Amino acid sequence: MSLQRQTFGDFRIVIVDNSGSRRVETNWPREVTRESITVLHPGNNIGFGAAVNLAAREVPADYVAVINDDALADSDWLAEMVMELERHPEAGSAAAQVRLHGTGDVLDSAGMLIAADGTSKQRGHGMAAAGFQEAVEVLLPSGSASIYRSSMLAQTGGFDESFFLYCEDTDLGLRARWAGWTCRYAPRAVVHHRYSHSAGRASRLKAYFVERNRLLVLFKNFPLGRLWRAWFATPVRYLHHFAAMRRGQGAAAQFRKDGESAWTLIGCVLRAHAAAILRLPAVWAQRRAIRRSAKVSPGTFTALLDRHSISLRQVAEL
Repeated sequence: MSLQRQTFGDFRIVIVDNSGSRRVETNWPREVTRESITVLHPGNNIGFGAAVNLAAREVPADYVAVINDDALADSDWLAEMVMELERHPEAGSAAAQVRLHGTGDVLDSAGMLIAADGTSKQRGHGMAAAGFQEAVEVLLPSGSASIYRSSMLAQTGGFDESFFLYCEDTDLGLRARWAGWTCRYAPRAVVHHRYSHSAGRASRLKAYFVERNRLLVLFKNFPLGRLWRAWFATPVRYLHHFAAMRRGQGAAAQFRKDGESAWTLIGCVLRAHAAAILRLPAVWAQRRAIRRSAKVSPGTFTALLDRHSISLRQVAEL
C-alpha cells in the first residue's frame, strides 16, 4: 500500500468503505498492516464528497489529504503536499502531479482548468510531466489526489454532498476562491492514477453526473455576467463534442466506442438538465450565502476564471 511507504510520518490513513458490504475487510491485502489505519463504514455509497467530509469529522487534523482508491502515491507525495501548504499559508489546498498509470510521465492532471460553460478539465492532461515541474498557483486541485487545509474546509463547509459524484472538487475549489483562499501545485508530489477506473471513462453514470454537476457549479459559483455567457457557450461545446466524436476524439467518441449510442448520450444530458433545474431554488440559496461571505469581488473572481481557462474545443477533444 503506497500510503504506508510515505516518508512523512505524522499522519493517519482513513479509508471510507462506500461499498455497503464491507468490501475493504473482505479484500484486505495480507501484506498491509492495519496499524494506524481507520476504516469507516457509512453503510451505503454516500458519494465521494460525503466520504471525505465523514473522514475529516471522524479523524480531525490540520490537513486533509485525499487520494482515490485507483491511485498510487510516490513515497514523498504527502511530505511534498504538506510542505507546499506550509510554505503558502494563504493556500487552502494543493494539487499533486497526477500521472496516468502505466504511461511513464504522461500527465492526468497538474491542477484544474475551467471552460466558459463551467466544465472543468485537468491542466496538462495527456502531456509530458517534464513541462509541469514548476510550483505555481493553480485554480483548484483535482480530487483524485489533493490536500486541503482544515480551516478552509471549516470556513467553506467542505464538499457539497449533494453532488454525489464528479465536479465536487471543482465546486469546493471555486467556493474556496470566493472565500479568499488560493491553491498551489506541488510538482514533486507524484501520484499515478488509473483514470476513471471506478466509474468508467465515458459511462452513462459519468455522463449524467458530470453534466448535472457542471450546471450546479455554474449556478452556485459563476458571476452573473459569466453565467449568461455560459448559456451561449454550452451549445458551442456540444457542437465541438459532435465534431470530435466524428473524428474519433474525446469522451463522446469513447462513449460510442463503449457501445452506447449518441441518442443515449443526449438522453443523459437532458436528464441532467432537468435534475439541475429542479434543484435550482436550493442552489440559488447557496449562491446567495457564498456571495454574502465572499472575500473577493466578482471582477477578481472573473479574472481568475480567465487566467485558468481552457477552450471549449479542448474540452471536447480530451
